[in-house]
Amino acid sequence: MQVTVREMRPEEWADAQTVCIGAFDGDGIDTLLTTLRSSWGWDDRLAFVALTDAEVVGLVVYTPCFVDALDRVVSVLVLSPLGVRRDLHGQGIGSALVRGSLAELERTRAEPAVFLEGSPRYYPEFGFRPASTMGFTAPSTRIPDAACMVYPLPTYEPSVRGALVYADAFWRADAVGLRE
Repeated sequence: MQVTVREMRPEEWADAQTVCIGAFDGDGIDTLLTTLRSSWGWDDRLAFVALTDAEVVGLVVYTPCFVDALDRVVSVLVLSPLGVRRDLHGQGIGSALVRGSLAELERTRAEPAVFLEGSPRYYPEFGFRPASTMGFTAPSTRIPDAACMVYPLPTYEPSVRGALVYADAFWRADAVGLRE
């Protein structure tokens, strides 16, 4: 299967949103996507789609957030959510979406790092590592240490460390931390 990854076009939003919501079991992704898209931090250049046969089959969104570093506030990105059409799970589309979007961020963005909260079994294959090993703390105690991960971008410097601070949209959508 041929997968193309690129920035989402504004006219693809409805399809991308539908695909991403359908990838989850009612975990509030619809609320998160709506809240993110209406927030101050939304940037169309930070939403990427996966296409097969010119059809949107996956979406990943990056949101500007902050690290409360020792000497300053540093702009960073947070990867969330990532969704692939449910009937296409396990075919490498999510992996292609993560790899392709990270490659684009490496070429075009000034932020030093991308953070996420996610599976410590899945994301290390892309270069994510536990944030705590690089001096970062999670934005919530509901996020297990192993699930708060960071991917250094080309402008990363080891002196940048501190607390990750999520954008308000994650809090307003109650999309922070793992639930029982």
